[in-house]
Amino acid sequence: EVQFVESGGGVVQAGGSLRLSCAASGFPFDDYAVGWFRQAPGKKREGVSCINSSDGTVYYADSMKGRFTISSANDDKTVFLLMNSLKPEDTAHYYCAADWGRCSAYGWREPVEYWGQGTLVTVSS
Repeated sequence: EVQFVESGGGVVQAGGSLRLSCAASGFPFDDYAVGWFRQAPGKKREGVSCINSSDGTVYYADSMKGRFTISSANDDKTVFLLMNSLKPEDTAHYYCAADWGRCSAYGWREPVEYWGQGTLVTVSS
């Protein structure tokens, strides 16, 4: 059974930082890309960032470049997303996800194979 344990969401002031964690199990972690999507109220879900440990591929959406950093601890089957310089427009539900082939240097796109339950990030102005 595939499971994700997501943590790290919360409320932060603009300019602050949060670190999201996603501990995964139930699939061959080393062979899969793992990353984050987000969905803000009234908006489409979008790919935030992904990492493919098997080949070193990392992707960030343009609005996250320079502010967000994704990393992976393969021994612990955990992916982290460090979010700095947060803005009110970063407020969203953030979903951990995994897929075998949809993470590239150019995008992190649906459909993906596995989804977490999500964690809420709220950035106050």
